[in-house]
Amino acid sequence: MDHSFLTSVIKQFEYYKLLGDKTINQLSIDELKQEFVEDSNSISIIVKHIVGNMLSRWTNFLTEDGEKEWRHRDSEFQDTFKNKEELIHYWAKGWNCLFDAIKPLTHEDLERIIYIRNQGHTVTEAINRQLTHYSYHIGQLVFLGKLLKGNDWISLSIPKGNSNTYNQEKFSKEKGRRHFTDDL
Repeated sequence: MDHSFLTSVIKQFEYYKLLGDKTINQLSIDELKQEFVEDSNSISIIVKHIVGNMLSRWTNFLTEDGEKEWRHRDSEFQDTFKNKEELIHYWAKGWNCLFDAIKPLTHEDLERIIYIRNQGHTVTEAINRQLTHYSYHIGQLVFLGKLLKGNDWISLSIPKGNSNTYNQEKFSKEKGRRHFTDDL
């Protein structure tokens, strides 16, 4: 594994944060709190769970188990946000914790063993575990946002019917190594 892994994974986390940001920004607090069926997870509950996980996993992650004693996972599924600003602040707190933990990492750190619920992972494995976990939930968040906004939804990717235009623009550029998020 070369040094591009860390750069790439940071860009991937930034991409999923951006998808969440753009979804949250399109919605009111009432929409963020809406559950489609009883006992389902609203966007605000999904946000609370993601951030709870981030704070537990990334706080002192090289030296402490990723499942902290102070984490109360079950309470993450109770919506307690009073307003959208509080939700956005909490969302940022989780992402700041994650980025503060992974941006200083070096190539040499990637094979270190860390623990989540006493299960050993290399740092690479832990990063991949969390990247897939967050992308799973952010996909839910985006899907719910799209359902809530209906025709007023502002697409976060290539809007339906615009694939040819998008591809023409991409193929009009010189071939070169770049990350797909560089244009966002």
